[in-house]
Amino acid sequence: MALKILHTADWHLGKKLDSYSRVEEQREVLEEICKIADREKVDLVLIAGDLFDTFNPPIEAVDLFYRTLKRLAKDGERPVIAIAGNHDSPERIDAPDPLARECGIIFIGLPNAEISKYEIENQFKISKTAPGFFEIRLATFKQPIRIFHTPYANEVRLRKALDIEDKSTALNEILKSSWSDLANKYCKTKGVNLLISHLYMLNRNGEVLEEPDGEKPLKIGNADMIYSDIIPEQIQYTALGHLHRAHQIGQEERPVVYSGSPLAYSFSEAGQQKYVIIVEAEADKPISYKQVPLQKGRSLVRMKFDNVDEAVFWLMANPNQLVELTLVSDTFLKADDLKRIYQAHDGIISIIPQVKLEKGQTEANFKQVNLEQDMSDLFKDYFKQKYQGQEPNEEIMDLFKEILN
Repeated sequence: MALKILHTADWHLGKKLDSYSRVEEQREVLEEICKIADREKVDLVLIAGDLFDTFNPPIEAVDLFYRTLKRLAKDGERPVIAIAGNHDSPERIDAPDPLARECGIIFIGLPNAEISKYEIENQFKISKTAPGFFEIRLATFKQPIRIFHTPYANEVRLRKALDIEDKSTALNEILKSSWSDLANKYCKTKGVNLLISHLYMLNRNGEVLEEPDGEKPLKIGNADMIYSDIIPEQIQYTALGHLHRAHQIGQEERPVVYSGSPLAYSFSEAGQQKYVIIVEAEADKPISYKQVPLQKGRSLVRMKFDNVDEAVFWLMANPNQLVELTLVSDTFLKADDLKRIYQAHDGIISIIPQVKLEKGQTEANFKQVNLEQDMSDLFKDYFKQKYQGQEPNEEIMDLFKEILN
């Protein structure tokens, strides 16, 4: 019988879209993930970092996180392994470990951390441990499961964790050496071998994948870029976090997979289907996995209209999206028009004004200001520069004249 694993990442609990709270959507999608875990009868859950969106998440995000993990763990029947990402405080992730592990939840905050051995009777036990590695044995699965773990680590943190003083050693080489040493020592017998990490990892000489808008970037030039070919051949499946689009890199027979985020967190992700990954694994056999689509959460859309009536009609017909709205006009929107738009929909994140350009006209036309104009004309030029060439409407001009007087 194969081991079944649920792989997810990048929950970003507490994250907002501009000022719009996503906590209710996060609650719904995590409920959906719990139901998928139960329906698929998974034996193990891997959460590959960015559990929270900030180092100090709001109380409601922390409450949602622990309630979800407790349910996923099923009172220790199903181990849950959660590592820190670049948005997480590693010290915060490590802090609750003594209590959490009694519920079957294993937190790993710092690179090269060593998990202490322990056992939950009739459920599972941690049978072997080393810095960056542990072996887990389930009551329901005969073969040992070996977990190689590398939470988010920049070069400075990783060098410190591995006690490497030679600054000429590249991050790729540091990880390759560490993982290979562990694999050669602990993977001599049959077992399921897994790596969980939160890294910006690519195929060597392959496509450079864009990091999501709003993400704290891991790639600064090529300094922190990690390549999938450094993963030891003993590793059967690599569970990654950081990039928000679900996709595979690496070799087909040894998948290296980003699960993606459970919700679209920026408009650059508009239109993306979100997933969790269900993996089936056995010792000495190729891994198989499937993407299970997630249905919860409001989709993100970018819409563009030439007049307010069309925008209001569409907004009222599509109440479930979160919207970035572009309105093309020569003049700035009137207060009544803005009121109509916001009354038509509760999920408008931003309204972007765009001026109508005449044939042959460019935005550069609006950058020259005649300083010898009267105050009203100067204000109009200022306004056009600030709002991408749009003219101030009569209401705004009347208000300006009132202030001027």
